[in-house]
Amino acid sequence: MAIYHSISLHNFTLPIKTNLTRPSSSSPRRFPAAALARTEPYWAAIEADVDTYLKKSITIRPPEAVFEPMHHLAFAAPRTTASALCVAACELVGGDRGQAMAAAAAIHLIHAAAHAHEHLPLTDGSGPGPKPQVRHRFGPNIELLTGDGLVPFGFELLARPIGPDGPARPDHPDRILRVMVEISRAGGSEGIVDGLHKQAEILDECSRFEFIEYVFRKKYGVMHACGAASGAILGGAAEEEIEKLRNFGLYAGTMRGLMEKKNSGEIENMIRKLKDLALNELEGFHGKNVELISSLVAEPSLCAA
Repeated sequence: MAIYHSISLHNFTLPIKTNLTRPSSSSPRRFPAAALARTEPYWAAIEADVDTYLKKSITIRPPEAVFEPMHHLAFAAPRTTASALCVAACELVGGDRGQAMAAAAAIHLIHAAAHAHEHLPLTDGSGPGPKPQVRHRFGPNIELLTGDGLVPFGFELLARPIGPDGPARPDHPDRILRVMVEISRAGGSEGIVDGLHKQAEILDECSRFEFIEYVFRKKYGVMHACGAASGAILGGAAEEEIEKLRNFGLYAGTMRGLMEKKNSGEIENMIRKLKDLALNELEGFHGKNVELISSLVAEPSLCAA
C-alpha cells in the first residue's frame, strides 16, 4: 500500500496493499453534477431507514425518566455519515440493507453518546471560538448518565435475536460478535474517547496541525472506518474487501472532520490527499454502488460529518 508522509497514522494499523483488480475506466475519480445529484436520494434513504429503526427501538416508555432523555439525546445529536456508510458498505459487497441496520443504529448511538459528553450543559461553550447551538432539555447529571446509557443500548440492539419489528434477523452470530468488537474499539480509547481527550490539549490550531489531524482522525476517521468495515463484515465480504473499505472509511471520515478546520492551505492539501487515498481504496469494486459510496468524499455537503 502506498504510504504518504504528510499525515501521521500513529497507532492505527493499515494492511498491506491488496491485489484486487484495478479497472482503468471505472475508477471513481470525477463526479459530474448529474452523478452527484443521483446519490443524494440514496444517502437520504439510508438516513431515513436508520432513523425509523431507532425510533422503533427507543420508544418513550416506562420508566419515562430513563427513556425520554435517551430518546432526546439519540436524536438531538447531528447525523454521522459513519452509520450511513455502514449500510452502504454492506450493500456494496452484496449484502442486504437489513443486515446492517442494527449496526448502523449502534454506531449512531455511540456517536450520540460522545456528542452528549462533549456538550454537557455545564461545559458547553466554555472554550474559545463560536458557541455550539445545542438545546439542553435536561440537567448535566441526566445528560451525562443518559449518554453513558446509550452505549450499552447500542450493543443490545446488535445482540437481540430479533429486530424491533419482530422477525428473526438473518445475521451470523460470529459476524455480530466481530462487529461488536469493531464498534467498542472505535467508540472507546482507541477512537472517539481518545480524540475527545486529546482535543482538550490543543492550544494553537495553526502551529499544531498534526495534533488537529490526530483529533479528527480519532473522532471521525476511526468511526467511519468502523462503519465501513462493519457493513462489509455483515455483508459477507472477503477479508481484503473489508480492509479496503476500512481504509476508505478512515480516509473519508478524517477528511470530513478536517473540513471543519478548512482554514489553511496545509489542511486543504491534506483534504485533497485524503480524498485521493479514499478513492484508491475503491478500485477493484464494481457496480453502481461504487459511485454511490464514493460520493461520500466527492461531495462533503451531502451529509453532516
